[in-house]
Amino acid sequence: MQLADIVDLATYPISDPKFRAKCKAEFDATGVLALPDFVQSGAIKAIRDEGFANEDKVFAKTEQHTVYLSAPDPDLPADHPRNRLVTSSKGCITDDLMPADSALRTLYNDTTFRAFLCDVLGENALYEYADPLSSINLHFAKTGQELGWHFDNSSFAITLMVQPPEQGGQLEYVSNVRDADAGEMGFDAVGDILDGKTPVQEIKAKAGELVFFRGRNSIHRVAPNQGARTRILAVLAYNTEPGISLSEQARMTFYGRTG
Repeated sequence: MQLADIVDLATYPISDPKFRAKCKAEFDATGVLALPDFVQSGAIKAIRDEGFANEDKVFAKTEQHTVYLSAPDPDLPADHPRNRLVTSSKGCITDDLMPADSALRTLYNDTTFRAFLCDVLGENALYEYADPLSSINLHFAKTGQELGWHFDNSSFAITLMVQPPEQGGQLEYVSNVRDADAGEMGFDAVGDILDGKTPVQEIKAKAGELVFFRGRNSIHRVAPNQGARTRILAVLAYNTEPGISLSEQARMTFYGRTG
C-alpha cells in the first residue's frame, strides 16, 4: 500500500511547500488544525476492521485524575482546581498489535507524511517511540466513556478519527489556559471551566479527519459517548528525539503491560 492509496493527495498536497506553509500558519495561529477526509474511506474501513479484529485485546481502564495529570497537592484543599478529580475511561490497542501492512502503520512511517508533520509542527525531525507499545494507539470509547478535562504533557498530538460515535464524543477545549513553561497554572480559569462557567470550542471529527492539537496549555476533554456506536480514534505519537520510551510505570498505567 502506497501513500496515495491512503491520503487524498489531490485535496491535501502534503509535499507542496506552499500547502505546508498554509497549514503551519493556521496551526501556529490557533493551536488546532483539522483536515477532513484526509484519509480515504477505503483505508479507514481497513483500519476499523483491524481494530475490531483485535478488540478482544483492548486494555480498558477507568480512572480518576487531576486536570494536571499529577498527584494531588496535599498543601491545597481537595476542592482546589489543582486537586479536583475528573474521570477518564477508555480502551486501547497498542502498537505491537497493529498489522505490519496496516494503512495506519504505512501512514505513520511514510517519509513524506512525516516531513509534512515536521513542517507544520516546526520540528526538525520526528521519531517513533523506542518501546513496542506507544507509537500507534487505537482508542475505543463505548457508550458513556469519556476523557476528563486535562492538559497534555507533550507539546502536540496527532489524531485520526476512524469511527465517530452517533452522539457525543466531541473534543472540547479552551485555549491558552495556562503557561506551563512559566509555571503559571491558571487555577482560577481551570475552576471556572470545571464548573461549566466558560464557553468551550469543539471539534466533531468525522471518519478520516486528521487533527493536530496543542494541548500542553489548552485544557481539553473528550465528551462522553452518548450513542451505541463505539468511537475509534487513532493516536499517532512521535518524539522530537530518538530512542525515547514511555516509562514502565506509564506503560502499566496506559496499557496494563510494559511490552
